[in-house]
Amino acid sequence: MTCGIVLASKSQIRSLLMEKAGIEFSTVDPAIDEKEVKLSYISNNYPARDIADVLADMKARKISNRFSDSIVIGCDQILDFNSKILSKAKDQEELIHQLKQLQGNKHKLHSACVVYKAQKPEWRFIGSVSMTMRNLSDRYISKYVQDNWDDIKHSVGGYQIENSGISLFSKIDGDYFSVLGLPIIQLIDHLLNRGVIEQ
Repeated sequence: MTCGIVLASKSQIRSLLMEKAGIEFSTVDPAIDEKEVKLSYISNNYPARDIADVLADMKARKISNRFSDSIVIGCDQILDFNSKILSKAKDQEELIHQLKQLQGNKHKLHSACVVYKAQKPEWRFIGSVSMTMRNLSDRYISKYVQDNWDDIKHSVGGYQIENSGISLFSKIDGDYFSVLGLPIIQLIDHLLNRGVIEQ
């Protein structure tokens, strides 16, 4: 691989968004220890928005070091609830606990995207979305997690608004694609302006 576009992510939904947009690309898993990096920045009181940006940058930079002739796209998403960062739940019990915290409240999703070329960052964007969750019963939350676990276990917050997770929310303020984990509209604008893709 010596040219083209590389998505430094193993996320299926990000790949699907790129495919639907008609962008030709390859995927490479950046294999970043996100948990350790996140804990380090949290302990140094970095805001959630900045941590999303740092992680996206690290992923893009790591893959750009391997494929310096390629346009490399790194992404990350952080859930911020009352200035506390929630990570992906390790099991159903933890996700049920998280959703019980989130229900009836607002939280924010910060979706960062960073583009590298020749081992240097050339563009970055962070989409922040306010999510208002409905008042949900404990029974509903437990059933939702049990019924959807295989689909949602890799999603921060344990929901996919493109699927049944939309039923959890009463209001969403912000860019739909940022909720999915990739601010694709802004990314396309950059790739068009740079001449990487054409319309």
